[in-house]
Amino acid sequence: MPTGVALRDAREQLFDAAERVLLTRGPSALTSRAVTAEAGVAKGVLHRHFADFDAFLADFVMDRIDRMDSKTAALLGAAGTGTVVENIAEALTALFESAAVAIVSLITFRDDLRARLREAWPAGVPVLTEAVIMITAYLTAERAVGRIADDADVDVLGPTLIGAAHLLFADREGPRPEAGAVRRVVLTVIGGVLQAPAD
Repeated sequence: MPTGVALRDAREQLFDAAERVLLTRGPSALTSRAVTAEAGVAKGVLHRHFADFDAFLADFVMDRIDRMDSKTAALLGAAGTGTVVENIAEALTALFESAAVAIVSLITFRDDLRARLREAWPAGVPVLTEAVIMITAYLTAERAVGRIADDADVDVLGPTLIGAAHLLFADREGPRPEAGAVRRVVLTVIGGVLQAPAD
């Protein structure tokens, strides 16, 4: 098969199918057969592009992490506008309503995938670590424009926000957390360092 557009399209089609299976049926249902059936392609298509299923899953996880760059850019662009609490709450909701929570479960569920990801990502859970980087960068930007206290420890606040939000969104089968609940969590974590009204 020629490389280029056709290869990218096949990979993207398979990645999108994997995300749908993961979100609707959970990590235990994510098999090569389930992915190719969801994508509407022959099983051999997956094995033509990836050494094995764990290699496919590792690339899928890294692809979804790369997609977080646009979320980070949008959040950093919001620094100094709106309210800090609302900006963070919206970013956390967008993050955890994506495949992020399901990907954390997938990484926990599959030992071989974890081992492969360690080669490219030596510490932490990739999706959550990238999310911490995103939130910490935003808090740093807000501190620079004076909306977060100069002495705010953003390196502690970032992981705290991600951990609290992960717990709030972790029940994949339960009801979606209300916007007010997400804002309350954010305000509880950062309320003491806000330099502007948190409304």
